Amino acid sequence: MKKKSHLLNDNIPSLLKQITIPASTGMFFNTMYNVVDTFYAGLISTQAISALSLSFMIFFTIIGLGYGFSSAITALIGNASGRSKSFLASIYAHKGIFFMQLLAIVLTIIGFIISPYLFKLLGASGEYLQMALDYIYIILAGTIFFMTNFALNAILVSKGDTKAYRNTLIFGFFANLVLNPLFIYGFLFIPAMGLKGIALSTILIQLLNASYLLLKVMDTKLVHFNKINYFFPHKKIYKDLINQGIPSSMNMLIMSIGSLFLMYFVSLYGVKAVAGYGVGFRVEQIMLLPALGLSSAVLSIVSNNFGARRYDRVMETVNKALKYGFIIATFGIIFLYIFGKTIISQFDSDPIVIGFGYDYLVIEVLVFYAYVILFICVSTLQGIKRPKMILYIALYRQLIAKYAIAYVIVIWLALDYIYLWVGVLIMIYSAAIFAYFYTQKLLKEVTLNKLSKK
Repeated sequence: MKKKSHLLNDNIPSLLKQITIPASTGMFFNTMYNVVDTFYAGLISTQAISALSLSFMIFFTIIGLGYGFSSAITALIGNASGRSKSFLASIYAHKGIFFMQLLAIVLTIIGFIISPYLFKLLGASGEYLQMALDYIYIILAGTIFFMTNFALNAILVSKGDTKAYRNTLIFGFFANLVLNPLFIYGFLFIPAMGLKGIALSTILIQLLNASYLLLKVMDTKLVHFNKINYFFPHKKIYKDLINQGIPSSMNMLIMSIGSLFLMYFVSLYGVKAVAGYGVGFRVEQIMLLPALGLSSAVLSIVSNNFGARRYDRVMETVNKALKYGFIIATFGIIFLYIFGKTIISQFDSDPIVIGFGYDYLVIEVLVFYAYVILFICVSTLQGIKRPKMILYIALYRQLIAKYAIAYVIVIWLALDYIYLWVGVLIMIYSAAIFAYFYTQKLLKEVTLNKLSKK
């Protein structure tokens, strides 16, 4: 009850800060975790980095589905908690965990079947193919730990707790620094495993984190083992999870496909353009981490208050989050305009690559405001259990409009590299403006419906 009143009664600005800061910190360490993996893969060989990159599509699919369905669990538990239906919230928590584990088993089986064909399709053969398979097979075998952690974190976020997951990500980063070289090169009774060692390190860390998160979840009293049948599948609950989770999951998958589209058009400007774009993109993503943390806070607060029919607090959360997001975006824009070129040069000393990277940044930083709007609107739509539009916005932004604009600018008009990003900027703002007005319209309709019933 204390946790519920915390999200329903505490000052909104304070809640946003309390939830956003730990979430953003965790995301930063998660990003650095991947940097560590890439660094150690590079020490093995260039082929190892390529094998790691080749596995990214399958790995991103797992993460995307996990993120989508975990946000669904958060929204459903938050709504039930807000309506003071503690038993329903507990049922969503129990069955959400088992649902994610069943999803993991399905993904593992599919992954083992399609991985060899997919990697061959992408040009892998011989030792290169074997390295990629060695890595992804271990990751696939540990998918159940990834999905369990997503479910456990979703339960905690529904109660406003982002600190626990932050702790696991910080622990994971430092543990990875130790375990990667240990498993790659071997030590005492531990054999040298090469690239497989990086995958094993990841799975072991996920297992340890699952134990910690389970303890934190049990402290919420939402999950217990008194009645094992609470975990068993239930048609209605699973239908709710699928209806709520599919749009967000597809959003992540569509994002992956959209990135491939964009990479193709960038490659037409040459290898150095691809390198510059890759570096610029990584720098941009780091600066967007606070905004992503803010979106986690919005999902937690909105889902609970919407369930409690505290629509005034829902509106206040959205408006305050947009305000704080714009402040964060302004800081990011100024920072990258001043230091962007210097930061890019730390990744690659080639002046042509630096030029391409900075051309990307100088335009794309202006999109930060649009990203803030999109992140917050997507979380709000999840929180009020109206997620379907998320999928349509993703289809427009990531596939239809992105391909059309890139084709016109790069192939039809044959404009310079920088104009590609001008086109992308316009497209993303159009999606953000639509998302904002659509979300505001839904929130006003909900408020009016409430007033008319009084």
